[in-house]
Amino acid sequence: MAMPLRQTVRVGTYLFEQKMLRRREKFPLIVELEPLFACNLKCEGCGKIQHPAGVLKQRMPVAQAVGAVLESGAPMVSIAGGEPLMHPQIDEIVRQLVDRRKYVFLCTNAMLLRKNLDKFTPSRYFAFAVHIDGLRERHDESVAKEGVFDEAVAAIKEAKRRGFRVTTNSTFFNTDTPQTVIEVLNYLNDELKVDEMMISPAYAYEKAPDQDHFLGVEQTRELFKKAFAGGNRKRWRLNHSPLFLDFLEGKADFPCTAWAIPNYSLFGWQRPCYLMSDGYVPTYKELIEKTDWDKYGRGKDARCDNCMAHCGYEPTAVFATMGSLKESLRAARDTVAGNRG
Repeated sequence: MAMPLRQTVRVGTYLFEQKMLRRREKFPLIVELEPLFACNLKCEGCGKIQHPAGVLKQRMPVAQAVGAVLESGAPMVSIAGGEPLMHPQIDEIVRQLVDRRKYVFLCTNAMLLRKNLDKFTPSRYFAFAVHIDGLRERHDESVAKEGVFDEAVAAIKEAKRRGFRVTTNSTFFNTDTPQTVIEVLNYLNDELKVDEMMISPAYAYEKAPDQDHFLGVEQTRELFKKAFAGGNRKRWRLNHSPLFLDFLEGKADFPCTAWAIPNYSLFGWQRPCYLMSDGYVPTYKELIEKTDWDKYGRGKDARCDNCMAHCGYEPTAVFATMGSLKESLRAARDTVAGNRG
């Protein structure tokens, strides 16, 4: 796990406090904040831009965005959308969250990143999370536009030159092979030298334009088992717990813990997660207390059957790690090794 040591300690302390001191059964690990749905790309595997034009024009006020995160109490925030850099006050949202010592990841396709870098200040609490789904041809095909990969690479280099932490997020489909996974992660890890990388099998968004290329569970396990072979998994700076990586390659299985990464958007708190929409509620308390969490997950809801996404299963892996001395020591070794590297 390549998460900075300071952040690892902070999050670990938060988890211990919630579970052991406050005895809370459900609490957030990270909030998915969507202050807009509009985007400057039309990715084939994304269903977020299929809202009416009137909705796509809306932008969440700063106070509302910051207030939702504070209401949840989560130590980390992933700002997504849509494309967050299209929000005219995104820098103020980030600044206020960082001022409150929240760890903020701004997810972006990077098309607007270079022209907006001056709005942000490097901080140990802040990182850009650039979406990279493959090398040039594969990535541009996935976002349905040529030149996006080259611009993203240029933006990553410039952001790192200016002292920003830069992470990446890569989504893989059934058109990927172990070799395409290896190639893009080798490039990000060894050539671009991003600070850390997140990976996930694609989830079948109901309104995504391309419904033919989402991975099933067994396909996911086979893909990552082969991609992780030969020491790659230990060498790459992956921002995941060891148990989640075990889960991806079929060495472990977990139930979904969607409540640990709640989503807040223009419509409110989304049930049950940012990948599915079974309605919205105005408060985090209502989301947690009045959602029937037991009805979701593989074998319970058909929409969940092929899902192995990090938003549902990474938290479960983190909690399982906390409950095992052996796994806690394993995660600690990975963290120390990642920070040394």
